Amino acid sequence: MNRSRIDAASLAPYRDYLLEDAFIPELPNYYRGKVRENYDLPNGERILIATDRVSAFDQNLASIPFKGQVLTDIARFWFEATADICPNHVRANPDPNVVVVERLEMMPVEIIVRDYLAGSTATSILTMYKAGARRMYGLDFADGLRANEKLPQTIVTPTSKAGHGSHDAPLTADEILDSGLLTPRQWEDVCEKALALFTRGREIAAGRGLILADTKYEFGFNAEGHIVLADEIHTPDSSRYWLEETYPERLESGGAPDSLDKDFIRNWVSARCDPYRDPIPQIPPDVILEAAATYIRTFETISGRSFVFPEDQSAPLDRIRANLAFYWTR
Repeated sequence: MNRSRIDAASLAPYRDYLLEDAFIPELPNYYRGKVRENYDLPNGERILIATDRVSAFDQNLASIPFKGQVLTDIARFWFEATADICPNHVRANPDPNVVVVERLEMMPVEIIVRDYLAGSTATSILTMYKAGARRMYGLDFADGLRANEKLPQTIVTPTSKAGHGSHDAPLTADEILDSGLLTPRQWEDVCEKALALFTRGREIAAGRGLILADTKYEFGFNAEGHIVLADEIHTPDSSRYWLEETYPERLESGGAPDSLDKDFIRNWVSARCDPYRDPIPQIPPDVILEAAATYIRTFETISGRSFVFPEDQSAPLDRIRANLAFYWTR
């Protein structure tokens, strides 16, 4: 596994280098998502700008320096590495925080693929298992399973797609088909694609000394009705990565696996409050910088590439505006 040179101390000069919002009035049809700003262009393309906001527990928790660039870089790496499995929506990368994509009719369910009994959110199988559930997502789980242990087989656990501030809900295959959210053929096709994508991700991660424990996929339909991979893929926001080297020891001791993902922030918050009921405490600067270092280390570990820092520390939105001017001046 590549050992990154990045730590929280080295990022101290970039403490305030944040893209918290990316509203550009010259671009049309603005929509603000949980972490991305979206603009729909008249030609059927969409501009996605990844901000530095981090979202969990159905709310924004903080902004992390370089998070948006890291997510874009990692997603780009994985889109290229999986293009032979499933077509994706990317058409251009005009800026480190930006992708221009094909506009799709988004699938009304999210597809989560899991290899381990893990998670901290309300829809995670570990949370529900600890609460006594033994049948989840239409699947049966045995008694006596340990937190974070490998499941007998890889599983698909779909959820509904809730808006910002609302809660996703677990779904079963029967519920998806009976409600007409997807046809039987669409459900079979998307499960096949999701499992193939996960298998590729698991294999590449293993070669980097990482365990890809689980991940979320979002798909859409193009104008011909074909399934296309959308949003992001195998990023620290949509996936759970563990260090393979220390995983056996951590499992045996009952501790949480060493991770390279946004569990760093989620775990800090959930250790101090019930994030679904209580006010979120302010996250200290040192935790923010360690989270930034974790995101960058994840990119460098997965890709084998060095993270490219900006040549200057001017506001990132100024750079993004300059790189996107073509889209409102053409």
